[in-house]
Amino acid sequence: MGKPTGFKEFARQTPGYEKPEERVRHYREFTRPLGDEELGHQGARCMDCGIPFCHQGCPVNNIIPDWNDLVYRNRWKEALEVLHSTNNFPEFTGRICPAPCEAACTLNLTDEPVAIKTIEHAIVERGWSEGWIAPDTSRPRTGKKVAVVGGGPAGMAAAQQLARAGHAVVLFEKNATVGGLLRYGIPDFKLEKAVIDRRMAQMAAEGVELRVNSHVGVTVSPSELLDGFDAVVLTGGSEKPRDLPVPGRELGGVHFAMDFLTQQNRRNSGEPVGAVDILATGKKVVVIGGGDTGADCVGTSNRQGAASVTQIEIMPRPPEKEDKSVSWPLWPNRLRTSSSHDEGCDRHWAVSTAAFMGEQGRVTGLDCFQVDGKFQKIAGTEFKLNADLVLLAMGFVHPVHEGLVDGLGLEKDGRGNVKADTECYRTSNPKVFAAGDIRRGQSLVVWAIREGRQAARSVDVFLMGHSDLPYC
Repeated sequence: MGKPTGFKEFARQTPGYEKPEERVRHYREFTRPLGDEELGHQGARCMDCGIPFCHQGCPVNNIIPDWNDLVYRNRWKEALEVLHSTNNFPEFTGRICPAPCEAACTLNLTDEPVAIKTIEHAIVERGWSEGWIAPDTSRPRTGKKVAVVGGGPAGMAAAQQLARAGHAVVLFEKNATVGGLLRYGIPDFKLEKAVIDRRMAQMAAEGVELRVNSHVGVTVSPSELLDGFDAVVLTGGSEKPRDLPVPGRELGGVHFAMDFLTQQNRRNSGEPVGAVDILATGKKVVVIGGGDTGADCVGTSNRQGAASVTQIEIMPRPPEKEDKSVSWPLWPNRLRTSSSHDEGCDRHWAVSTAAFMGEQGRVTGLDCFQVDGKFQKIAGTEFKLNADLVLLAMGFVHPVHEGLVDGLGLEKDGRGNVKADTECYRTSNPKVFAAGDIRRGQSLVVWAIREGRQAARSVDVFLMGHSDLPYC
């Protein structure tokens, strides 16, 4: 795969960024792509390593060495066909996936993995610019009707696969447009929404009916789906946020991170944001939670003109480098710094919040303390943080049960997710399937795409007795 000596001849290279002081002035994507020659060199670095551990690392089982080799040989259209054979939306994963494939790359043993994510992004963008990506309407109609509930990446993948199998698919989305957290949670500077719009247009041309502003369990009865469709696929998110029940939680200025991020994305698109604006402009912002959502809050706060941004995390500070002899080819625990942190952020680890302080009903700060490896308070480590805005970015516990899940009377697992296995994705109601975060809990976009694809195949087997759709 690639050039036998390519990994010795060419250094790892990834796209550059606009300078932080420039990119914080806007909400557009700010990467600077590599040229074709540079991309060819990156494809050439893919080794003939015998066992392609990148396959194991990728949840959708992308055939990575093949399209690396095709890019090296300047056979871009074939590379796109290979890429699309396992992934409906490589432009999503090529932008926002953390790239577990690169962690699993053999060259990661020397901290120089093949730039897989960069090449993936380049292939699909080349496909769009050349007009190679077109609606697929090759299958005859089956006469079967399927309802897909939830317009995020799992729902989009399931709907597209089922439409390509010949079924009549209606995608129900509670918001004004499709995309789920891709649309409303992930900032535009990481994923511009026109990227979603062009896939929406492709799906509509393939026969998927996009029924927006249709909140199943609220404005649409769950029984309506059971009665009107041959199968139902639930692909909603894990939207119940983890709260922080400490004194002062009720103070104004303490908000869930997703409420903050969603508002800014709605502003950018011209949608109404709600009765109360949540803005970081001129404020001392504290973000509680050290994951991707917390980093997105950091980047958005800086773009809104925050006076300062501080991020705290209860977990201990990860090591700068992992021990490859222990972790490789699995996803390692190590310090990760995002582009948002580079734009300005004070980070603290092993910190817990005891209470929120406030005056006249508004938050003014936090009482904090350091914790040990068992999250127990370390005596004498108490300190205070000033804050005008606190954003809770501590993850999500399970899907919202009221309305859809309880309305269908579905069995839940021990964590409160809809119970379904990964063989058939069938719930306790044999006509209802579940995939993505609603089934597995909070996870990555690439896992959502995988589960949407696999659930679509199971639905196709349920309806037709067999399926030509891929297993992943």
